[in-house]
Amino acid sequence: MTVENLVQLAQNRRTIYQLGRDSPVPDSKIEELVNAAILNVPSSFNTQSTRIVVLLHAEHEKLWDITTEAFGGLVMSGAVPEEMFKNQTLPKLQGFKKAYGTVLFFEDPSHIKPFKEKFAAFANHFEPWADHSNAMHQYFMWTGLEALGFGANLQHYNPLIDSAVAKEWDLPTEWRLIAQMVFGSPEAAPGEKTQKPIEERVKVFGKQ
Repeated sequence: MTVENLVQLAQNRRTIYQLGRDSPVPDSKIEELVNAAILNVPSSFNTQSTRIVVLLHAEHEKLWDITTEAFGGLVMSGAVPEEMFKNQTLPKLQGFKKAYGTVLFFEDPSHIKPFKEKFAAFANHFEPWADHSNAMHQYFMWTGLEALGFGANLQHYNPLIDSAVAKEWDLPTEWRLIAQMVFGSPEAAPGEKTQKPIEERVKVFGKQ
């Protein structure tokens, strides 16, 4: 891959909300991409604490039913206005359910704790560093899914759904859910993206 190829993939990776259930590749290719992320994305001190769960087809639909049900409880308690739920949140959740799959990104604290104890001077930094690595896994997956022909968007319904997700898929309750990446066939173009001036965001010193 050339630098130009890498830049092109980065440019093509956009947030797409209108997703369908068509797939340009067999499910095995999605699994290969996840395995590549786990094996090749770096982590601080090589903690390897990121965990990825892939939900496809009916399992994917379950996730968004769980999320909808969780919001139902918030509406009943008055924490979320019913009108806002019906007009904004519910249509969004129903749209996610129409996609092909969802990738769940977690962090496993049990693989961070020993490093906090061994390197006490950096103890307060290991969780933020783990989040940095988790974000790199997210970017790798998002760009990789784009390369496979999918569209995707990233959501954060944690911690609202954490316990229900752990129960449904028999996952360790100590895993910390970080993000949910919804993907499917792109059914609409991404929205317009405005950029702040590069000069305000990049500084280069010592260039010859």
